[in-house]
Amino acid sequence: MTLTPFSLSVDDFTVFGLPQRYTLDAADLDARWRDLQARVHPDRFAAEGAAAQRVAMQWSVRVNEAYRRLKDPIQRGALMCELQGVAIEAERNTAMPPAFLMQQMEWREALEEAGTADEVSELDARVRAELRLMQAQLAVLIDGQPGTPPNLNAAAQQVRALMFVQRFLQDIARRADALDQAS
Repeated sequence: MTLTPFSLSVDDFTVFGLPQRYTLDAADLDARWRDLQARVHPDRFAAEGAAAQRVAMQWSVRVNEAYRRLKDPIQRGALMCELQGVAIEAERNTAMPPAFLMQQMEWREALEEAGTADEVSELDARVRAELRLMQAQLAVLIDGQPGTPPNLNAAAQQVRALMFVQRFLQDIARRADALDQAS
């Protein structure tokens, strides 16, 4: 078996033989990842020498990186936007709608006021429910619906908002850990 040299120009969807769509079948992605890893694992190329093993290692790393991006809904959304020429610019563009900012402030206040693990857990559940809703909205913004074309500029803003929510979930986890250690 011979692997073609590693190419940076191949996007993650092409690596997995998938159409460029936000909505993916997770089980199919997992199966394709296992199949690809089995085909490009460096041990399969031990008899072909060091150069073949290096190429296999590059492909193995590339497959794993692509898998992690495609598996994560936020990273996949960012990738979809960028593949279509719409940069996320999360570091430079932090403008958010006022309603979203108000929600963030309310969540932060609730986290600060949470004095028990149950209160933190309840907030975590509310935020995760909102995250799932926002991801569903992102799917519509990127993939469109019958009669509705994709809106990649709005999708980029949604990805940035999802990044805020993801960071807040990390804050919730830290607060839960602190409460666990205090008890």
